Amino acid sequence: MKHCGAMQNQTTSRQGVRAVLTRDFVLVYVAYIVFAIANQSLVPTMPIFLSKSGSSAREIGVLIGIFAISSLVFRLVAGGAVLKYSEKVVMMAGALLSVLAFLALVVFHPFWPILIIRIFQGISFAFLSTAAFTYSLGVIPPLYRGRGIAYYMIAPNIATAIAAPVGMYIINEYSFAVLFLCGAGLSVCSFCLPWNVSRPEGPLTGNSTPERSSYLFEWKIVVPAFTGFLHTFVFGGISAFFPLYAVQCGVTNPGHFFSATAVAIVASRILGGKFLDTYNKERIIPVFISLTILAMVIVAFSKTLPMFILAGLLQGVGVAFVNPAIMAYSFEYTGSSSGPAVGTFQAFMDFGIAVGPLVMGLILPFTGYRMMFVCLALVYVSSLLYFQFYVRGHKARRSGDAL
Repeated sequence: MKHCGAMQNQTTSRQGVRAVLTRDFVLVYVAYIVFAIANQSLVPTMPIFLSKSGSSAREIGVLIGIFAISSLVFRLVAGGAVLKYSEKVVMMAGALLSVLAFLALVVFHPFWPILIIRIFQGISFAFLSTAAFTYSLGVIPPLYRGRGIAYYMIAPNIATAIAAPVGMYIINEYSFAVLFLCGAGLSVCSFCLPWNVSRPEGPLTGNSTPERSSYLFEWKIVVPAFTGFLHTFVFGGISAFFPLYAVQCGVTNPGHFFSATAVAIVASRILGGKFLDTYNKERIIPVFISLTILAMVIVAFSKTLPMFILAGLLQGVGVAFVNPAIMAYSFEYTGSSSGPAVGTFQAFMDFGIAVGPLVMGLILPFTGYRMMFVCLALVYVSSLLYFQFYVRGHKARRSGDAL
């Protein structure tokens, strides 16, 4: 009987995989991964490119952060475009815009032209990523939607693991121009791959329409979502300035740090996904926030690649559990996982990525790299204290009032 049960579970699992990994889903998924690789190759290389182009620390912070700001703003536009046009058209428009932006980076190096290019890269990312995720939700069978979303959310981490070291290798062995041309080529691939996908049948994200007052924003989720903001704030600061710090320490390929982080995230989520549903999230979150604090302390007081890789692994394990746990906890806290709740939470996450480089770019000239990473560790500490003493306390008070 146990053998029959195991066989039945394996058959059900294979059916689920086949149901999710349809031709159209795979085409859109690969297009998104290819597009993400092109963009993620800029994470460790763009700060170095900007520094060699003569940009100051403040300017680097602005040029890194403006990408996330542009993407955040144009997500709403992309959502409206998906309703008016097909997801395929919006994806291809984002990919085409990315091709033009990468080609422009080959030609233009001064601050203001690059600022405009980075804005358009943010727009292209908002269009393609929003349309790809919307399309994926439409073609995943409802019975296997959780599994399909899990597959989809691993894509950026796979892209980071590949793109970060390869991007550094290209600029070390060849040039920034070659890197940008490769990015343009990958964007062409992401333009072509969705060409033959069919439009999903039926509603994509549900039939109900939110009330006008909460159509774009869910106020109840703000309290726990601020924890997510603090974590992406740190990620934004790391993305902008770790490559420069590592190069200053004599590390020729800072991309290995980002690869270690990405590999740890993917492995942790695949192997330990059930962990989030087994244990109390209020106990899990502080433990893994503490792990990210340790990672930033190691970065601040280390100068060698092995220690940076160790920090990247710790950072990856912490983020792998903290981010989904905070998201799940936030929806439990709010009592809703509606579109406005999800959109508000993601907006806080995107805003953190945008603001982190801007603030750290202002702080860096006064602190230097080491103290800047200590400041980022303190941001994680403030996240831990905020969650422990305000979010949990606020939830307890709300529960008491309900009784």
